[in-house]
Amino acid sequence: MKKSKIGKTLPVPGLMQDAGDPLEPVGAPTSTLNLANHFLIAMPSMQDPVFGGTVVYVCEHNENGVLGVVINKPTDMTMHTLFERIDLKVDHGLEGHDDEPIMFGGPVQDDRGFVLHTPGHRYSSSLTVTKDVAFTTSIDVLEAVAAGEGPPRMLVSIGYSGWSPGQLEEEISRNGWLTVGADPHILFDLPIEDRYTAAMRLLGIDPLMLTSEAGHA
Repeated sequence: MKKSKIGKTLPVPGLMQDAGDPLEPVGAPTSTLNLANHFLIAMPSMQDPVFGGTVVYVCEHNENGVLGVVINKPTDMTMHTLFERIDLKVDHGLEGHDDEPIMFGGPVQDDRGFVLHTPGHRYSSSLTVTKDVAFTTSIDVLEAVAAGEGPPRMLVSIGYSGWSPGQLEEEISRNGWLTVGADPHILFDLPIEDRYTAAMRLLGIDPLMLTSEAGHA
């Protein structure tokens, strides 16, 4: 079985600090639009095989672009399988996380792992997005999970989603995405299949009322 290439640190090119440094925002937004801690909800008109039907949690949005993680596209890998692939011994069980699926977070670095979780312990390569959500790319968060000391709520993905400066704004202007402030309950607690509908309802929208022609006159 092919093993994951998860390393000691998992730097995100272009958006984060150099490998080994704590993740911190780089620069400041060049416009008033800052979608960090927002959901991107793919419009029904989006036929993209990667992002169609997805909800993306935005971790960072600055002058270097946008970084996010798809939260509703599971892979066939579970937490148990992941820990086997990276040869990480679980000392105290995964505390109910064994069968949780690993998300396809996006097409960038899709052979590496990324973790959204509740803040608390400071990991070696971690970005605190809000008081409810942190984003970690270093393996020590998974080592903590294996030792029974990991964050109580988390979402693990393979790969992430990235946009170059201005790219996401253009996609939004073409009615590719809806945006809404994120809800940690949807991110961490809801069944995967319910997350798209729940994110839409944050906007007061019933997805059944939208057609593939939504947004096009």
